[in-house]
Amino acid sequence: MDRLAARFRRDMRIAPRHNVKEDLRVRIWKSNTPEQRAESINLSEGGIFFVTDAVFQRGEEIEVFLQMPKEVTGEPATNRRCTGQVLRVEPVDSPMGKLGVGVRFDRYEVSRSEVTGSPATMFLPSRFGLEIEAAHAKTSPHR
Repeated sequence: MDRLAARFRRDMRIAPRHNVKEDLRVRIWKSNTPEQRAESINLSEGGIFFVTDAVFQRGEEIEVFLQMPKEVTGEPATNRRCTGQVLRVEPVDSPMGKLGVGVRFDRYEVSRSEVTGSPATMFLPSRFGLEIEAAHAKTSPHR
């Protein structure tokens, strides 16, 4: 029964995971704590698992600053500021005693400074299938 439950949880992921190592910066959301360096282990449009020296707690909201690679989105690489909830924290096999942190993204901003001069905030679909919605659409004159 446990194997069936584990398989079901694994199949509930919205987007496929990619084994991509990317340098990133992380910090607790809406805090004055300095950003910490980290490295991704696997990544999708809906979440990330990374290793870091920083200590995070399950349930915390954090910000992750990264360059989302083309192999994940199918589009040119973009700089993103992702916000999400820490779902798991576990020790990883590392001589430096680093922690592995799993995060589910709730929303992200894509840096479009080269194109429009401002970031676009996107909200990720929930597990109930809501569509992606752009926050800046609320201020669109065509609405």
